[in-house]
Amino acid sequence: MESKVRVQRADRNQFRLEPTDLDRLVPPDHPVRAVWRFVGQLDLAPLHEAIRAREGHPGRPPIDPAILFCLWLYATLEGFGSARELARLADYHHVYRWICGGVSVNHHTLSDFRVEHEAFLDNLLTRSVVALMEAGVGSLDEVAQDGLRTRAAAGSSSFHRRATLERKLAEARSRIERLKGEASSDPAASSRRRQAAEERAARETEERARAALGHLEEIERHREEQAKKNKKRAEKQKEARSSLSDPEARILKMSDGGYRPAYNLQLATDTASGAVIGLEVTNESSDKHRIEPMVEQIRRRFGKAPGRWLADSGYSGSQDVEYLASVGQTGIEAFMPLPAGRGGGIAKSPRPYVGPAVLAWRERMHSERGKAIYKRRYLIEWVNAGMRNRGLTHLTVRGKLKVGAVLLWQALAHNFLCLLRTGTSIAHLPT
Repeated sequence: MESKVRVQRADRNQFRLEPTDLDRLVPPDHPVRAVWRFVGQLDLAPLHEAIRAREGHPGRPPIDPAILFCLWLYATLEGFGSARELARLADYHHVYRWICGGVSVNHHTLSDFRVEHEAFLDNLLTRSVVALMEAGVGSLDEVAQDGLRTRAAAGSSSFHRRATLERKLAEARSRIERLKGEASSDPAASSRRRQAAEERAARETEERARAALGHLEEIERHREEQAKKNKKRAEKQKEARSSLSDPEARILKMSDGGYRPAYNLQLATDTASGAVIGLEVTNESSDKHRIEPMVEQIRRRFGKAPGRWLADSGYSGSQDVEYLASVGQTGIEAFMPLPAGRGGGIAKSPRPYVGPAVLAWRERMHSERGKAIYKRRYLIEWVNAGMRNRGLTHLTVRGKLKVGAVLLWQALAHNFLCLLRTGTSIAHLPT
């Protein structure tokens, strides 16, 4: 008679006491240690000033801003952009547990931290570029700009016309009044927690509907201005719609030719260092006339304007070229593709009213020097691809403010890699 097979079976009910050394869970050469060293170089005094918990006074101390900063920077590098997902990772993933060092975090705290310190993060972006310039890596002599259309956290079905939005607003107001009446007349009709949750959801729906109607008026004004310029196009336009999920999102034409709710994220890159030096969140379908705001932002950040500006054909316009030529005493050289003429070829004969700046741009782009310089615009495509690989393909937040925060963290993550690659430190720079 054969004996019974003996195997080691899983016993998940047995209680175990396992000693854990968080520091040994992460290898000495793991990338997260470089991120933590970078955070240790930063002066986080502006973040500490907002903390009300002080020694000798009662109150629970909040989480160290260094932990939250490191969590978001490393999560961005790894392609995680959801606060809830990051909170789950902090519970079971060895690397994120190592960052927390035994401190418990929740998604509310993480979500608030990501958007509450825009001024500090924006200043840090400027300091990272200044550090690269002082190290001789960056120069700011040549800048490339591009738009990155990114899918919004709203579905196409969330876009409604005015009549539907007004009906949704009226329904939300009626529901709020009904819930308030139930709470006052019969407090035992439902639990307080469920009653409060339903009322909060109704208020949020009312706020979104009111915001959607406000943005709908903005869209209608823009269409009226376009109708004055092009009557045939105005006749073909359908009734304006606005999203109830994300009122600030717009239906944009994407890189694959399709139309989806999205934001147009504008980026400017120093071609010498590859660092992001400027950013902007818009919901406009066209890239035209976005050069001037970016140039002014760079001048505010660094106190000077670049010498050369590289952009694709979406920015090619006589107004933008003339603006670049008027910046500063010497102007900025524009390197953008010439507009297409009839049959798809380059229009070589300028219109009679074209100014000297546009004429000089045309001659420049016909020259070998202009073609060679414009080839360096590929660098910003590398920046865009890096952000796509880090998860910037579908936004998980709503509204320009939060989308801007996500873009800012992406830019900081990219510049951190530039600093790490060149061995540059920002510890000596003032905040």
